[in-house]
Amino acid sequence: MDLNRTTLYDTHIAMGSRMVPFAGWEMPVQYTSPLEEHAAVRASAGLFDIDHMGQVIVEGPDALDYLQYVTPTELSNLQEWEATYSMLCYVDGGTVDDIFIYRLPEHYYVVVNASNLTKDLTWMKAHIPGFDVTVTDVSAPTHMLAFQGPKAQEVLQTLCDVDLSKVEFHFSTRGKVAGIDTLIGSTGYTGEYGFELFFDTTQAIKVWNAILEAGRPYDIKAIGLAARDSLRFEPCLPLYGHELSPDISPLEVGLGFFVNTDKGDFLGKEALLKQRLEGPARKLVCIEMVDKGVPREHYEVVIEGQRGHVTSGMFAPTLKSYAAMVLIPSSLAKVGRELEVLIRDQPKKAKIVKRPFYTPTYRK
Repeated sequence: MDLNRTTLYDTHIAMGSRMVPFAGWEMPVQYTSPLEEHAAVRASAGLFDIDHMGQVIVEGPDALDYLQYVTPTELSNLQEWEATYSMLCYVDGGTVDDIFIYRLPEHYYVVVNASNLTKDLTWMKAHIPGFDVTVTDVSAPTHMLAFQGPKAQEVLQTLCDVDLSKVEFHFSTRGKVAGIDTLIGSTGYTGEYGFELFFDTTQAIKVWNAILEAGRPYDIKAIGLAARDSLRFEPCLPLYGHELSPDISPLEVGLGFFVNTDKGDFLGKEALLKQRLEGPARKLVCIEMVDKGVPREHYEVVIEGQRGHVTSGMFAPTLKSYAAMVLIPSSLAKVGRELEVLIRDQPKKAKIVKRPFYTPTYRK
């Protein structure tokens, strides 16, 4: 199967990155080492090529009503330029995908996961009937970068013609970055304050190189998929296919804030309302290993004779320990309780700890 490549593919190769298949794309997994890249984002800033993500424009007289129907999140109170995390749900409450929605002056701008673009578009278009709305895939002409970390704003400001200090967390603006027209979102998925940038894909090399050059005095680094995963893991940000899936609802993994069962009808409302009223049977919790072992995804978990599974597990660099997020029966989800992770069929002791592993440092 042929893999897609972003415009920056040759740039990544020239920088010595190791490329791997990911969600149908050939992407950089690391440039130096995942631990070094992870530390750079926590301490300074890191630049990510995330052009494998998809972008969709939703516009028309019924755009808001349509998005209210296909997502469980209350969107009517979104201000112009504001952004919110949300998801698409099946009628049984399972997750089609988790998404980000920007309310721009002229339309809504939706960012979806790479592996789900075709599925999401099919799902979204299937529910257009009855709404005066158009759904347009603009992924191909759009390049997406993330620039994350405590120094991200200071560095990006040297290249930007708008005052980034006035862009509140989870808001956006338009301006020029390195002279290129860019949609700038104060969003990201690392637990650090930073930005996500959307611009014409033909300008990707220019913007990428300009940010790296401007960040040279700050020791910023290009960041691969491995560190991107550990960065989102520590603040317990869900990853589709792990913490969310057709078989896992937003309520089971603690995303109830983004599910408003008091608003009008929406896809999955009855199932999610039932789950909210009765309480989810499962709950996502954090564990740290007591015994030596790596708690990898899908590994089975045993707690007081009942079973669950690891959704994401790895070495958490900030904690300097092996940890995981696990989905277990809600009645047993108590901090301090011990459980066992079956690693190569051998039970290894772990304990439930407070969530998250790392407290995000977003600018307020």
